Amino acid sequence: MAGEHKVIVYSTVWCPWCKRVKEFLEENNIEFEERNVELNYKWAEELVAKSGQTGVPVIDVDGEIIVGFDELALRRALNL
Repeated sequence: MAGEHKVIVYSTVWCPWCKRVKEFLEENNIEFEERNVELNYKWAEELVAKSGQTGVPVIDVDGEIIVGFDELALRRALNL
């Protein structure tokens, strides 16, 4: 259900897959915090610490890290 999960999306403005992740979450009424790694160096450091890489998108669902727009993994993590 919406609001049950803590979701963080690490993204950039220019990334088409980041946009798709955010659209997917909005379509499913999932609240999320967006962290644009180009605007805040600490968020970029968090991204690397959590995922071991610098690419976006990276989605943190309740501590579970999903790299890229993986709809099946997102649905599983969010119980959709």
